[in-house]
Amino acid sequence: MSMQPTTSGNRTIVWPSVITVISAAILIGAEVFGAAFAGGWALAILFGLDTMGAHILQAVLFGIGVLIMIAFIRAAQRVEPFTRRA
Repeated sequence: MSMQPTTSGNRTIVWPSVITVISAAILIGAEVFGAAFAGGWALAILFGLDTMGAHILQAVLFGIGVLIMIAFIRAAQRVEPFTRRA
């Protein structure tokens, strides 16, 4: 991948910012989704749920993790803008 700016109209993609945010999202996503699955399993044991209950709890926590990742990407994009005027 070239580090040269890509133009779209009068906007330029700032590749270092995009790569930084994607890298951070991968790292944080691994932690968030790992915690969702492990937390769902642990809470299912704590509350005495069966396998189906554990899977449902994990799915709910996974959905919350998706919302967390969306919020992270949006906040990161405000700090590290993906585009700038050419």
